[in-house]
Amino acid sequence: MELAGLVEVTSEAELREVVGEPLPHVRDKVRRALHELDRQWLAASPFCLVATSAADGTCDVSPKGDPAGFTLVLDERTIAIPERKGNRRADGFRNVLTNPHVGLVYFLPGRGDTLRVNGRARLVRDAPFFDDMVVKGHRPVLALVVEVEEVFHHCAKAFLRSGLWQPETWQPDAVPSRPQLAKLLDRPNDSLEELERYYTEQYAHHLY
Repeated sequence: MELAGLVEVTSEAELREVVGEPLPHVRDKVRRALHELDRQWLAASPFCLVATSAADGTCDVSPKGDPAGFTLVLDERTIAIPERKGNRRADGFRNVLTNPHVGLVYFLPGRGDTLRVNGRARLVRDAPFFDDMVVKGHRPVLALVVEVEEVFHHCAKAFLRSGLWQPETWQPDAVPSRPQLAKLLDRPNDSLEELERYYTEQYAHHLY
């Protein structure tokens, strides 16, 4: 697609000309194994984003969430993320089958800094440690087991700029509600009343 006036960056030299070089403590902060402080972060985090790419380069970022500590640390180089019942698209999982490289970002509600983990993943349909990931009597249907290759903490600038955790900046009604979006985009044959009931009462009762 041609867009008038674009000045594109096409090399790392050009990129560095624009963004500069990282400071040594930023460049060298990547670790190859989990520190005890990383374990504490994972134990407190209820939410992460999982980025994947298929062999053909198509990408996906999927949210994963459960009670705090949902990511199980198997050892200093291995973590496991449980998969619960969902919409069955499995976009990220299908990517992992052709390209095991994943990027994870772990959040703590109210905190601007994040924990980033990059590594190689595989899908596991059962293992003894599934018993340690039971929530409300339900074992995960799958687990994403990630061999850690890089781990580091990321600063809070994006959260500060966005005001993400500041309630006075929140505008949940800036776009139509989830039932309304579904009616307009995904499920035009369902009534709005049915969709509102599904995304409130039924949705909450079928999380596990």
